[in-house]
Amino acid sequence: MSDAEEVVEEYEEPFVMPNLIPPKIPDGERVDFDDIHRKRMEKDLMELQTLIEVHFESRKKEEEELINLKDRIEKRRSERAEQQRIRSERDKERQKRLEYQFARQKYEVSSRNSSKHVTQALH
Repeated sequence: MSDAEEVVEEYEEPFVMPNLIPPKIPDGERVDFDDIHRKRMEKDLMELQTLIEVHFESRKKEEEELINLKDRIEKRRSERAEQQRIRSERDKERQKRLEYQFARQKYEVSSRNSSKHVTQALH
């Protein structure tokens, strides 16, 4: 499974709100609106704290993923640099061998030609 698929799977977790009980309105003529308001504020506060916690957990995971990604990128860069260095060394060695072979062939051809001239001059 690729890293992208793992990331998608991690974020597919549904957000679950804690079980919150709505304030009960008492039966009777007298309704305490201050109590209802206080309970509503407590409920909103709990909901907000939950959202904040989820947000920061998500940010923490994203930060860890970003650090891992940067590490992988840096590792890949160093591996590529090493591969290119090795390839460059091989190319230099190959070029030296080709130059040596070319010089050797040129020397052999020139030595054959010079021996032909010597042989022809003796006859």
